Amino acid sequence: MPTQVVNIFAAADYQTEVRRAAQLLRDGKLIVLPTETVYGVAAVASNPDAMRAAKALRGGDSTKPLTIHIAHPEDVTNYLPDLNALAKRMVHKLWPGPVAISFPVDEAARKKIAQKLEVRETDVFDAERLTLRCPKHKVATDVLAEVGLPIVLSVAGGDGQMARQVDQFSARLEGKVDLIIDGGPTVFAKPSTILEATETGYRIVREGIYDQRMIERMMRTTFLFVCSGNTCRSPMAEAIARKLLADRLGVKQDQLESKGYAVLSAGASAFPGGKATPEAADAVAAMGADLSKHRSRLLMPELINQADHIFTMTQNHRQAVIAHVPAAAAKTSPLDPTKDVEDPIGGDGSLYRELADELSKLIAQRFDQVL
Repeated sequence: MPTQVVNIFAAADYQTEVRRAAQLLRDGKLIVLPTETVYGVAAVASNPDAMRAAKALRGGDSTKPLTIHIAHPEDVTNYLPDLNALAKRMVHKLWPGPVAISFPVDEAARKKIAQKLEVRETDVFDAERLTLRCPKHKVATDVLAEVGLPIVLSVAGGDGQMARQVDQFSARLEGKVDLIIDGGPTVFAKPSTILEATETGYRIVREGIYDQRMIERMMRTTFLFVCSGNTCRSPMAEAIARKLLADRLGVKQDQLESKGYAVLSAGASAFPGGKATPEAADAVAAMGADLSKHRSRLLMPELINQADHIFTMTQNHRQAVIAHVPAAAAKTSPLDPTKDVEDPIGGDGSLYRELADELSKLIAQRFDQVL
């Protein structure tokens, strides 16, 4: 049977083509899907005939397991419901995107997962690991979601060859797959990055789109504290948060970034370059925190976008964040959900010390929620 090639974005009915592709996969057929890095031959992992055919087309070692692709990051729980905190952070930070993550899975869990998915362990597990990928491509995502079954992909070029556009592999696959969905040239000219998750960190198995430096930057968890002028409340919160976080991790404060964390502060109406007030610096110094090098910064969209958790001193500050970046609403909340944290400007040292104690308790509570 000849292979049909469909230019998906020129099709008369996009959803009809997505549903047809999904049905072919459910029927045990092979199709080719575009991703942001390469085109891949897709098959249902629970269909033995489809898996044999997909492995044969891949070339190379036919015993090597194939990578399961998922439609949405949260779908990882269908395969690995008990991820540790670091693995959850990797999923949150790196998916969807051109990154495959290899997770450790013990023997009992492997058997349970294989039984649930109705797959052979050797088809998807590489020794004690399961590799998953969540592509950032509308067509791939829509088809994967429509199928509702575990889907594996292997590079359409075969033998590790790049397959960035249909004419690079269509002749090779003629009559061997039922459908090729043409989504145009892939966005990237490099393969996906492969990471191996461990209990305490990760290592890069293959550098692709993202190198070590990019992965480290993307994996960083950033806390941003916001007040008005960035000379009292938010810098005090930043300094205290750095101290509390370092204590939790058992590291020095200057080691936080190497552990994947950043703590920042900004002011909705700050004049850049100002020092923290002496009272603020003295209050946090008594707690082992340091504001001697602090310089005020103005709240900007770039800061908001890089932050994972944004805590504001008042409801008005929260509105200022959202006015800059409306999409940040979900990650922005008042540090104290019950009331505004009042500005101590003009008060004496005792007022600042009281504020430092209050901030310390509030930040500890927030860390309990998000770490």
